[in-house]
Amino acid sequence: MKSLPNILTTARLVLALFMFVALATAAGALPYVSEHLDQDAQFRLMRWSVYAFVVAAVTDWFDGWLARRWDATSVWGAILDPIGDKVLVCGAILGLLALGAQAVVIPAGLILFREFTVSALREVGAGKGVKLPVTLLAKWKTTLQLVALTLELVVAARGAFPFGDDPGLWGPVTLVAHGLLWLAAIVTIITGAQYWEQTRKALS
Repeated sequence: MKSLPNILTTARLVLALFMFVALATAAGALPYVSEHLDQDAQFRLMRWSVYAFVVAAVTDWFDGWLARRWDATSVWGAILDPIGDKVLVCGAILGLLALGAQAVVIPAGLILFREFTVSALREVGAGKGVKLPVTLLAKWKTTLQLVALTLELVVAARGAFPFGDDPGLWGPVTLVAHGLLWLAAIVTIITGAQYWEQTRKALS
């Protein structure tokens, strides 16, 4: 049972890959496949991509909780977990961009910029013996990102859902989705600045 946290983390990586490929295919980005999809098939791919993202996001909480509860932390899990988070977030952002969600471009770009920058900082710091522990704000950052991206995916794929033709519903949902994504981007940049300062002090 102690291997379950790592299994969940691996499942998150697989679900993230499926979600991105499904969104890209529905958006017409997969040669020889997308062009033969009818609208119903596109909508099914969108729905399943949203479901995959939600399940993957839930595993992000459960794998860490189980690892602590069962004292099943491992080096492999510590490596895979942040990779799974970043692949899931980046895959969702790229999928949204493939669907033409122009409103997410700036906050999504800021999130991607921070994620790649912090990954580089961790790599450089590890080579110098510097560790960057995950802060409480960084954990909230991940939660904000996942909630915001879930709403953005639902908004981008609203035509695939039975309630997608309700104009009175989507205005407020879209505003909340965009607001949360901007909030997530701001918190993401703040945590990135904190990690940058930690690394600078440690290396100096």
